[in-house]
Amino acid sequence: MTPVLRWAFGSFFFLYFAYVGLVSPYASLFFLERGFNVIEIAALMSMLQITRIVGPFNWGWLSDYLSNRIGIIRVCACLAALVFLCIFYLQTYIGFFVWMFVLHTILSSQMPLGETATIHALYKDNSFDKRYGRLRLWGSIGFITMVLIAGELFQRKGIELYPYVGTVILFALAAITFCLHEPKMERRKMVKGELFAVLLNPDVRWFLVSGFFMIFAHASLYVFYSLYLANLGYDKFQIGLFWALGVAAEVLFFYFQNKMLSRIDSEIILQGAFGVGVVRFALIAFFPTTLVLIIAQLMHAGTFAAHHSAATKLLQRWFTGPLQARGQAIMATVSYGLGGTIGGLCAGWIWDLFQPRDVFVMSALACGLAGMAIQKLRPRRYPPRKT
Repeated sequence: MTPVLRWAFGSFFFLYFAYVGLVSPYASLFFLERGFNVIEIAALMSMLQITRIVGPFNWGWLSDYLSNRIGIIRVCACLAALVFLCIFYLQTYIGFFVWMFVLHTILSSQMPLGETATIHALYKDNSFDKRYGRLRLWGSIGFITMVLIAGELFQRKGIELYPYVGTVILFALAAITFCLHEPKMERRKMVKGELFAVLLNPDVRWFLVSGFFMIFAHASLYVFYSLYLANLGYDKFQIGLFWALGVAAEVLFFYFQNKMLSRIDSEIILQGAFGVGVVRFALIAFFPTTLVLIIAQLMHAGTFAAHHSAATKLLQRWFTGPLQARGQAIMATVSYGLGGTIGGLCAGWIWDLFQPRDVFVMSALACGLAGMAIQKLRPRRYPPRKT
């Protein structure tokens, strides 16, 4: 991968996750300002996950069929920028609900296809372990940058500027997609039942179950962490700092991940990430002091960055060739789609009926279930060493 192409993919990750850095911490606050209640906000925010149930797989199938991932990424990025403009004209809850669904169905194409294109390019020159983390960290930097800038902006000028910031980001994302390219894809005819045969592998099923519970656990973080901090008395800028701290830890992991990924099996890394998740969410629930919350945010390096990189690498063990995009899409569908949706709705129900801290108790339990699932993977057999 040439330096220019690395810059293009790095910019793509930066801008996409800048948008995520706007939506995850501040969309719930924007909807609260519009007069919606907690259950309504949970339903709106769940659109981020619901659209990943069907969207990624369909986009992945289309890209594998057309062998044109980059073209689909460009079209969808442009459409998303245009659809986002509707926010300036929406007045009713139903309008916002439909808008969130349409917008994020379109955007659900970006990460599975963008990740697959990046992985394809890196595996072509055998540089995945060395380069992937350093490209992916630009997404984390974009997230941090947006969280801090938007937090300060909204604290000073008000959350009403949310639509203007989102418009700028998505139009910039659409523009950068025209700089993306990837090596020519192999035009191998799809074999009927090939994908189903992979899904029959018990290891694949347990891997997907672990992903489901991990993102189920994080749904409470994505939907209610900002409101939880606000209830504890933190202002918008301080909330942004907490989000930025977690992603800064993630950046450090991505930068130095080569040493871990090249020496430790992905299954072991995933087991560690799930254990860290149990501790992290328990700390948030039971010891919400500033110091403990800071420590918990630093654990994001394990619960997100380590989990994401190890899962992405492990996925290549089973989904190769023309199955790559659909493999990424299935992972997104099961984890972010089903896991994120059900987790977000359960979190909203628990928040409304019980104490806010119980949302994060649920997350700790879900991480424990994810750890139990990944332990079901059969030990990998290595060829005997030559003496």
